[in-house]
Amino acid sequence: MTRFEHHKVRTGWLMIAAAAGLIGVFSYWPTLQALILSFQTGKGANLKFGGAANYIRLMHDETFWVTVRNTLLYAVITIPILILAAMLAAVVLNDPKLRFRGVYRTCIFLPCVTSMVSYSILFKYIFSLDGIVNHILKALHLVSEPISFIQHPVWAKLVIIAALLWRYTGYYMIFFLAALQNIDPSVYEAASLDGASAFQVFRRITVPLLRPILFLTSIMSLNSILQLFDEVVNLTDGGPGNATRTISEYIYDLSFKFVPSYGYAATVSFAVFLLVVTATVIQKAVMRDE
Repeated sequence: MTRFEHHKVRTGWLMIAAAAGLIGVFSYWPTLQALILSFQTGKGANLKFGGAANYIRLMHDETFWVTVRNTLLYAVITIPILILAAMLAAVVLNDPKLRFRGVYRTCIFLPCVTSMVSYSILFKYIFSLDGIVNHILKALHLVSEPISFIQHPVWAKLVIIAALLWRYTGYYMIFFLAALQNIDPSVYEAASLDGASAFQVFRRITVPLLRPILFLTSIMSLNSILQLFDEVVNLTDGGPGNATRTISEYIYDLSFKFVPSYGYAATVSFAVFLLVVTATVIQKAVMRDE
């Protein structure tokens, strides 16, 4: 290696050293500390090494498995609808012939910049006993008595899913819009000359070319839902019972609401980490095969 090449390599390492150091101090070191904490048992600051006791407890924790089922249910229902709605909105709003498309894009994206607490409280009032949804249902004579959406174990889940779709559709739409604008227009011109219908163009051209973004947005949305917290806390506080409680809310409760059990809370956190890694590996394998 020449002196010039050696100087380039050294300069490159110096340029990334600060960022790498900050990432190590504020990301990897806390993660390592949390892993060590997950092997400690006790309440509050009275912690001691407990081996695999927390992980054994995790396997038999009924509340934990309820929160896992709730969180995965949110993911299974929300992610396909969310990704499809975002992709369709992007395709429609990418049409250069559409007037006022900038206004439409802004309107769909606006929920993304709304405070999580604010829009959660808004949905709580919309679906309350005297909220607008119950007023509409009664006006249309679809129900005789108002529905207690927030206090019902099934309806409460659907309210949370509706809130997630309202807030995040516009966010993921931006990713699809960016990807669509990088597709060569000549591809669509060739399909038009060949007599392809709009559905055939969408299925045979648009979706395959958007596959990398589909993978990215599916991983991002899965990661977000596995860490779902604000919406559930502000809408239902995990109720009724544990019907809507998520893993992240359970971690918070273990750390700050119940008698503090930091070691076990760290164990549950690593369970979420393993769920994300497993789902990512599976999705990556499926995308590679296709």
